[in-house]
Amino acid sequence: MAQIGVETSGINAPRAGARAWLALVVLMLPVLLVSVDNTVLSFALPEIAIALAPSGAEQLWIIDAYPLVLAGLLVTMGTLGDRFGRRRMLLIGSTGFAAVSVLAAFAPTAALLIAARALLGFFGAMLMPSTLSLLRSIFQNRDQRRMAIAVWASAFSAGSALGPIVGGFLLEHFAWGSVFLIAVPVLIPLLVGAPLLVPESRDPAPGRIDPISIALSMATMIPVVYAIKAVAVDGITVAAVLWALLGVAMGWLFVRRQLRAKTPMLDMALFRRGSFSGAILVNLLSVVALVGFLYFVPQHLQLILGLSPMMAGIALVPGMLAVIVAGLSVVPVSRRVPPHILVPSALAFSVVGYLLVAFTTAGHGALPLILAFVVLGIGIGAAETISNELILSSAPAAKAGAASAVSETAYELGAVLGTAVLGGIITAFYRSALVVPEGVPSGVAEAARETLAGAYTAAQDLPDPLGSALWEAAASAFDSGVLVTSLIGAVLVVGAGTIAAVTLRTSRSR
Repeated sequence: MAQIGVETSGINAPRAGARAWLALVVLMLPVLLVSVDNTVLSFALPEIAIALAPSGAEQLWIIDAYPLVLAGLLVTMGTLGDRFGRRRMLLIGSTGFAAVSVLAAFAPTAALLIAARALLGFFGAMLMPSTLSLLRSIFQNRDQRRMAIAVWASAFSAGSALGPIVGGFLLEHFAWGSVFLIAVPVLIPLLVGAPLLVPESRDPAPGRIDPISIALSMATMIPVVYAIKAVAVDGITVAAVLWALLGVAMGWLFVRRQLRAKTPMLDMALFRRGSFSGAILVNLLSVVALVGFLYFVPQHLQLILGLSPMMAGIALVPGMLAVIVAGLSVVPVSRRVPPHILVPSALAFSVVGYLLVAFTTAGHGALPLILAFVVLGIGIGAAETISNELILSSAPAAKAGAASAVSETAYELGAVLGTAVLGGIITAFYRSALVVPEGVPSGVAEAARETLAGAYTAAQDLPDPLGSALWEAAASAFDSGVLVTSLIGAVLVVGAGTIAAVTLRTSRSR
């Protein structure tokens, strides 16, 4: 049988030894850090909202400033890694990420926290393409590389599973800023171990640095994502449409420049391969569904069900473990089942998970959410392992950084869309469905309409029975948004499965 992807020569390539697997352990550290950071922030958001009192838009920006900047710079940083050295970029990014994490931990206002998150995105853009592309050079044997990528992807899930536990402990014993400080002890071993264990790799014939292409790539991503966020918060406006058109125009110029360049920053021919472009879209839609789920569920568990941050984190651990187990278990299956069958079959589990959320959340406690996340995680874990392997194996080894950057751009854009679109939808439904009881002062009512955390704080400050009535109305309005958002999430996963069934037919298992 044929091999997944296009690089059949990798089947008989030399097998890596123990040093390579130790290098993989080191490369998992920044992956763990990024995934822990994303999960911890979701769980810390209620306390951040109470402490810094952000508006609804600021609350979304606290989450999205990091992936927005990161998504705009990933292709640039991946290309620079191909040219100047992927390990070098990894070490620079790790140092900067640790330093800025300390600044974020002590941000006194929402605006400064957003700025710190944006700077974290700048250094984070150096981390992820470097880790994935280094695997391409370390593990030349295709079977070993598939397992290494499964471990790499599982590190994301392991960090997500560890994040709620560590974050819950920190939030119960320390201020919310402590969740950012965990970057320091994670990155110190990386800075020591990477020079010893991870070999440097780069493109042996890199093209020239193209500042215009770098500017165009950022000018494409940032306006598009900003427009999506603006629509999610304020609806369709003239400004949002103009931002979207600007991003599309810049994207057209970027593609046009790459097609005409002798040594393009991003080889557009990669997108003509179904195994590459299809896997990118599967990654994008899968992450939208997953991050959207992780946006509203922690709020429901903590604010509506009254769980502590620690208990809310423990409630989602089974789902995170399901992602890990599915990602590793799918590796032997992928050798026998073609990806255009395997990926849609896996994503069918995720559809069932979202439907469980839609019809069992209101009034049924935490158990349905735990079960739903387990089912959702099975599909996402398996699909992400296969799609990441297809992306990396479809690209030439010398362009591994750029290909990895495209994969990570899809991931981070999916994270932005998951929060902006699904988070924006649930916020819009919450605001429209919230009926503020008579007698609530106008200023308090306005704060309650901004976010669920704002309603929680407002209800605590009001005397009973007025405070209880306001909180019951807010909880009901939030759950009505969960129903609609979950159905939309299910549709997105169906779309990802359909794309995989159509585009991955050119890639088969060995």
